Amino acid sequence: MTVYKPDHHNSYYRWFVLAMLCLVYAFNFLDRQLLGILSKPIQDELSITDSELGRLGGLYFALFYCAISIPIAWFADRANRARIVALACAIWSAATVACGLSRSYSELIASRMAVGIGEAGGLPPSYSIISDYFPAERRGTALSILNLGPPIGQSLGVAVGATIAATYDWRSAFIAIGSAGILVAALVVVTVREPRRGAMDVPMATPHRGTAALEEVKFSETLKMFFRRRVLYLAGLASGAANFISYAIMNFAILFLMREKGMTLQDVGLYYAPLVAVALGAGIYLSGWLIDRYGQKSRQAYALIPAVTLACAIPFFFGFVHAETWPVAMAFLAMPLFLNSFFLSPAIAVVQNAVSSAQRALSGALLLLVMNLIGLGFGPTYLGAMSDFFRTSYPGHSLQLAFYSLIPFYILAIGLHVLLARALRREQLSEAKHKGSPV
Repeated sequence: MTVYKPDHHNSYYRWFVLAMLCLVYAFNFLDRQLLGILSKPIQDELSITDSELGRLGGLYFALFYCAISIPIAWFADRANRARIVALACAIWSAATVACGLSRSYSELIASRMAVGIGEAGGLPPSYSIISDYFPAERRGTALSILNLGPPIGQSLGVAVGATIAATYDWRSAFIAIGSAGILVAALVVVTVREPRRGAMDVPMATPHRGTAALEEVKFSETLKMFFRRRVLYLAGLASGAANFISYAIMNFAILFLMREKGMTLQDVGLYYAPLVAVALGAGIYLSGWLIDRYGQKSRQAYALIPAVTLACAIPFFFGFVHAETWPVAMAFLAMPLFLNSFFLSPAIAVVQNAVSSAQRALSGALLLLVMNLIGLGFGPTYLGAMSDFFRTSYPGHSLQLAFYSLIPFYILAIGLHVLLARALRREQLSEAKHKGSPV
């Protein structure tokens, strides 16, 4: 396999690769969230309940997404990661086109599962590629730029998807966006070169890392290491709890604003898209910058920063749910979108910095498995079920009451991040003692 050998001086191509992977991630998230963006017209045509919509965007998608990501990531630790990303993008984009051609709820389920299968191959290889283009002290910023994919994808999906759906229909939006994703996959094949594994790593030996960056590591060894090492599995649980809230909001916010606050599909395309782009994008980028600045001094920053921002988000989230009109609700929503996103880049950086280069893709996939099974799988599923539960007694405000029920999950996510901070501190002290140097 031909590989590219990046170095610290070859900065321009490194940033180009990062931009390309960010574009792929944008389409990954765009295709994933298009269902939530167009939920109202889809519900109206196919006559599906909030619970069915929640399972469609949550559990059915996540089961395939999470299950397939593990073997793909194991393969990516041994094969050409750039080609895997391109193939995955082509598969999920073709499945998105199939969503637009679906004529029933069961057909839409099958198409969404196919989207999940394709998207499983996108992120873990991308994390690994970036870790071989950027040194450890720059990975927080690099990963935060990669993680601008979700706000870019969400905002593009809202602006383009809602506009196409308002002009034509929701099926045309799926077909147009899926077709564009296939072109992006072809562009990755042509432009992104596979880097040499461990190219940016400093040789080191710790109780948790091997001295050989390119050592072959068995699947079972990485699996056991991830779920036995407190820092790694707590990173998954803490980010999963935060993701539970984020995916529940993103999958049902537009439906909530349209059904209970009076927003139209044209309003969604005009106002919601820039809100998501600015709020989510600023939060993800700022979190990466903060952990690069403070994480080198104390690893606790990787967990305490998300804990503080999640706590600050609660009163604004309450204002979003309680507001009587959609413009006021949108103004409050900006802060939860901004503050909720601070967990993602730190969680990924914790895992990528903690394992050897031979374990990065699989370890990243295990993080995504825990994070997305909890967040993507159960967040939208839970909120849809709660909305249907409240509908019998409060038919006009069932989603509002369901959103209120997310507040205890904020407390849970904060608590798990505090536990992660303690685990990071203990690990840093242990390594310092092993090296015989002060923290």
